[in-house]
Amino acid sequence: MKKIFLIGCILMIVILAACEPLQTPTEVISDATAGPIYVPATDLPAEVHIDYAQNFTLEYQDGYKILTVTQPWPGATQSYTYFLVPEGVQPPANPGSAQVISTPIDSIVTMSTTYFTFLEDIGQLDTIKAVDDATYVYNETIRSWADSGQIKVVGGGSSGNEVDLEALLELQPDLIMTSASGIADMDVHPRLLEAGLPVVINADYLETTPLGRAEWGKFIAAFYNEEARASQIFDEMAARYQALKTLTEGVQPKVTAFVNSDYQGTWYMPGKESYPAILLQDAGADYLWQDLEGSSALPLSTEVVFERARNADFWLNVGFATDLASLQAMDERYADFKAFQNGQVYNFNARASENGGLDYYESGVARPDVVLADLIEIFYPELQPDHALYYYQQLR
Repeated sequence: MKKIFLIGCILMIVILAACEPLQTPTEVISDATAGPIYVPATDLPAEVHIDYAQNFTLEYQDGYKILTVTQPWPGATQSYTYFLVPEGVQPPANPGSAQVISTPIDSIVTMSTTYFTFLEDIGQLDTIKAVDDATYVYNETIRSWADSGQIKVVGGGSSGNEVDLEALLELQPDLIMTSASGIADMDVHPRLLEAGLPVVINADYLETTPLGRAEWGKFIAAFYNEEARASQIFDEMAARYQALKTLTEGVQPKVTAFVNSDYQGTWYMPGKESYPAILLQDAGADYLWQDLEGSSALPLSTEVVFERARNADFWLNVGFATDLASLQAMDERYADFKAFQNGQVYNFNARASENGGLDYYESGVARPDVVLADLIEIFYPELQPDHALYYYQQLR
């Protein structure tokens, strides 16, 4: 998880700015906040389509699947292809540079916390045999397994040199799933590949839309031959998301909002096509940097932000602050924002572990409908009289 924290602080800010085994139940749990979503195994589609994610493709051919990660890291010029071949099916005679993986897999090493909820949804959380670091994990089951030694902690951190290759070679997992930054000193996958370990690059964090990021649940499920089940879970979540988005269409007047805070002397403001900006827009807010093109972040000074956002109605995603006093302690000028003075400052740290692991960065990736519901509750509480904030909390 060290790796995710570092890459999160660097790439997320600069680029985006921002369990029990599955049974065969009789109905779908429609409340996304209730935990894992179980779906019946009957009447699932034979083939699954990718509708929102831009950075991977899924194809079906001659009894096996072809997964391609088209953009494994920012600015990448190469793609990664994986042939997922079920037991009893003849693998391709000439896979070229593609990696051949036998499915369904029985064991996985996860180098990011964003995979946990997707695995939990398809009843495969217990196939995790190791994680990179459990320090900042929110999921209580994973933390307890790491504490008891049921799963290993193998490192990876901010450098591939920190990974425990000996432990991984001893485990012999069917799959190691990790992200990549394209920065040689930070990425772990080159060392793992050199050691002959089965490594898959997951680029969910590069998706700029909430539904696009959540659709990577199908990517993970494909290695278990459970992508149809994951697709049904996703489709129902996406329907809830779209219904929530419809609630705010035409709302007038729109509230104004801005995000983030000063980070080491620079305020990174996300572009209008970024993950946080799209969530604000879908929640019906007038994002004050809507004129900023693209999905990357514009580095600004606090003075420039104050000039435009001084009278904004809402201020969100304010770093590590848990109350208004701690926020003001970061910079006395923060108290001059109208949102601060009116107590309209919100952060996504309502669900935090003792060490500061945030569920927003774990289950929130798979549950953007709940994140959106929170934002609508903050901006227009009259539209959802029965919703209680889940990931967000108001700073007091």
